[in-house]
Amino acid sequence: MGERRGLAVLGGGKMGEALLAGLVRRQGADGVVVCERHPERGAELAARYGIDVVGFEEAAARSRVLLLAVKPQDLPALLERLAPSVGPGHLVVSIAAGISTATVEAALPAGVPVVRVMPNTPALVDEGMSVLSAGASAGEAELDEAEALLSTVGRVARVPEYQQDAVTALSGSGPAYFFYLVEAMVDAGVLLGLPRALTTELVVQTALGSAVMLRESGEHPAQLRDAVSSPGGTTIAGIRELERHSVRSALIAAIEAAARRSVELGRADGSR
Repeated sequence: MGERRGLAVLGGGKMGEALLAGLVRRQGADGVVVCERHPERGAELAARYGIDVVGFEEAAARSRVLLLAVKPQDLPALLERLAPSVGPGHLVVSIAAGISTATVEAALPAGVPVVRVMPNTPALVDEGMSVLSAGASAGEAELDEAEALLSTVGRVARVPEYQQDAVTALSGSGPAYFFYLVEAMVDAGVLLGLPRALTTELVVQTALGSAVMLRESGEHPAQLRDAVSSPGGTTIAGIRELERHSVRSALIAAIEAAARRSVELGRADGSR
C-alpha cells in the first residue's frame, strides 16, 4: 500500500477537469487517471490530457490520492462503489460542497485519511481559492499533500472544518456574485448607449484591475473606494444609490443564505 503513487480524479465535471488540467500543466500526465461515468466525456478528457480513463478498482490500485469531484447528491453512490477498494494507504480528497469528513469516513474502511476541500471555479484559469480541512485520520502530512495538489490551480488556505460552510458561501459561491455584479454593470453600460462588446471590456478589465489592487496594496477596500470617491463627484453619487437600495445588506444576506444551504446539504446526507 505504501508504494502506491499517483492521482485519480473521480468525476470529470468542471471542477474535476480544472484540477486535472492544472496538475497536468504543472507536473505532466504521468500517474494521473480519471473515472468518468459518461464514456464520451471520459474519451474527451483522455484525448485532451493524455491520461487513462479507468474503473474504480483500477483507480484505487494505481493511485494514492483519490479526488472525489462529484456533486454532493452523487457522493453516497460513489463512496459505496469505492469503499471495497480503499484502505489507509490512500488519501481521499473530497470537494463535495456541504459534506463533512465524518460522512465520507463513515462510508469508507476505518483509518482512511480524508481531507475536505472547498475550491472555486477560477481554478479553471489557475486563480482558484481552495480551503482545506482535515478529517479524523488526516494529519499534517496529508494536509500538505492535499495543499500541494490544490496549489497547482491557485491559492490554498486551511480552516477548522466547522468554518467550511461559511467558506462555501463566501469563496465557493463567490464567483457567481461577482459575475452577477458584472452582468448588471454591463447592462447599465448598454442602457447608457455604449456597445455591449466595449462595455464588457471596460467592466471586466476594471474588475481585474481592482482585484489586483486589493491583493497588492494591502489596503482596506473602504480606503481604496474612498480614494475614487471625490467630494461631490460621480462615484459618491453612485455609492449613495447602492446604499439607498441596500446592496450591502443584500450581499450579506445572500452569503448567509448560501451558508445555510451548505449546512442543509450536509444534514441531508447525515453529516450533522
